[in-house]
Amino acid sequence: MSDEPRSPDPSFEALLQFLKRARGFDFTGYKRASLERRFRRRMDTVGCSSFGDYHDYLEVHPDEFEQLFNTLLINVTEFFRDPPMWTHLQEEALPAMLAEKADDEPIRVWSAGCATGQESCTIAMVLCEILGAEAFARRVKIYATDIDEEALNEARAATYSAHEVESIPPELLERYFERSDQRYAFRPDLRRTLIFGRNNLVYDAPISRLDLLVCRNTLMYLTAETQSHILRHFHFALRETGVLMLGKSEMMIAHRDLFDPIDLKRRIFRKHARTRSLQARVTGMVNGDRIEYPVTDEDRQVREAALEHSPHAQLVFTRAGALSFANEAARALFAIGTEHIGQPLAQLRAATDPVDLRGAIERAVGERRPIVLGRADYVLSTGAARVLECSVLPLLSGAGTSLGAAALFEDVTRSAELERDLEGHRRDLEAAYEELQSTIDELETTNEELQSANEELQTTNEELQSTNEELETMNEELQSTNEELETINDELRERTSELNGVNEFLEAILTSLGVAVVVIDRNQRVQVWNRGAEDLWGLRHDEAAERHFLALDIGLGPERLAHALRAVIGGSSEKETARLEAVNRRGRQIVVDTTVMPLLAPEADGAEPRGAIVLMEDHAAPGDGRS
Repeated sequence: MSDEPRSPDPSFEALLQFLKRARGFDFTGYKRASLERRFRRRMDTVGCSSFGDYHDYLEVHPDEFEQLFNTLLINVTEFFRDPPMWTHLQEEALPAMLAEKADDEPIRVWSAGCATGQESCTIAMVLCEILGAEAFARRVKIYATDIDEEALNEARAATYSAHEVESIPPELLERYFERSDQRYAFRPDLRRTLIFGRNNLVYDAPISRLDLLVCRNTLMYLTAETQSHILRHFHFALRETGVLMLGKSEMMIAHRDLFDPIDLKRRIFRKHARTRSLQARVTGMVNGDRIEYPVTDEDRQVREAALEHSPHAQLVFTRAGALSFANEAARALFAIGTEHIGQPLAQLRAATDPVDLRGAIERAVGERRPIVLGRADYVLSTGAARVLECSVLPLLSGAGTSLGAAALFEDVTRSAELERDLEGHRRDLEAAYEELQSTIDELETTNEELQSANEELQTTNEELQSTNEELETMNEELQSTNEELETINDELRERTSELNGVNEFLEAILTSLGVAVVVIDRNQRVQVWNRGAEDLWGLRHDEAAERHFLALDIGLGPERLAHALRAVIGGSSEKETARLEAVNRRGRQIVVDTTVMPLLAPEADGAEPRGAIVLMEDHAAPGDGRS
């Protein structure tokens, strides 16, 4: 067999894009060979021979997603996994790091790829042993993130079986866990220091100002390019004294300029004490240009530190147009290394991507005024998309002489997404307002449901606050956006109360029809399952809601309506009828007249149907003797 790398399989890439669209999981940064092996494991289980067949299978069997993600994400974890590594962390690495912090200074920890939470609880126990319970509860915050929402839900519960806690030393199990029946729950007072949330290491911004970052056995599944991108984010996230702990199978070879080994064998590293500066020696570098600043060495160090650690990417160019400096954020964003310092602007990718800097720098230097370039889309080397606010500032000496220019790039991706979401909410609210004007008088009975909605919104606000803590580098942009969201939330609560009344009104109408009525959306998921449908098939509304209609276990065999549903939802037919034999909930053979009609939006001339309405009526089977 040839050892040459295979070209990408188009059907496999299409399957990955389907997972990204349908469920929000992006596996494009994973190593293809191991990823394909895991896919084929599930394909063999369900009997699919090709990626295209498995793509079709997922569309018809949505329950398969859960089994697939359990296979792909491999949430293998345990308490105190690789004990010697944790012993070294507790006895040497962390005490050395804590010795450089004030006794009352907060301690921030990130457990990246936390799976079901055992590793996050292990970190908490180690720090509690070092600090004591009172100081731990007062000073420590542990942010635990993963891409798998199902694993995060288990982690939030923080309860484990007797088998899962076997690796915890008995004295620690007694000290930090409470037993209930056959389960062990992590102490509630310590659990409050753990903040669980979803984070994609490839595309989401890192949590910043960290003292300890633990990411074990996650990078090993990713491509070298993706690993490089994530490690640069980790370097940005750690404080100068921060400690990084990787998995036993993960090395730090290509990024020794970012991290120093504390114990290479145990994969414990410290952020490089002073990362090699990318500030070039300007004197004589380009056409004999020399830049002099009338400041002391201490002033210079303060300025360099401010530039280096600014959350916004900055590129500094000399008057002759050569790259003189790139701060930490710019190096991570544009993949800039020491070899790029001193290069002319025209030789850099940043010269034209995401915006054309050449003319802007000439104007800023020539006119001695800032040039605002506005927002631009930018695609990272990992494939992640970003929206950047770009501008160019002239650099002038105290005497007003032009020294060069600085290009500033502010990541406003989240702000742009929120603005798009707000616009979508605005359009939805306008449509809802028009539909609900005639039903306002009937909505006064929905106060109890509104209270429930208020509690859900409060929970959402708490999650947003946690997200704000993780994204502190974007706080100024998000504050104004959050105020707008609060206004929209108030309007949504009003519209929700109105909509609930409409739903009760519609339910009364559907019940009065005396036939089984099922409404499905364009994805064939059940939205309405009236009382007639419950009586006919013996399936409650909460058992049918949001499930794929063709996957319902009812005596009709709903897959026999698949052709009719496709024709109506696709717009090729305005009505489909059929008389089908079925078995009702009492096991009796019956005949069901079915009618499938399109679900159209009001005043939607020529628009595609939003779904379908299925009417089902029980008629007597031949020879039954019933009318």
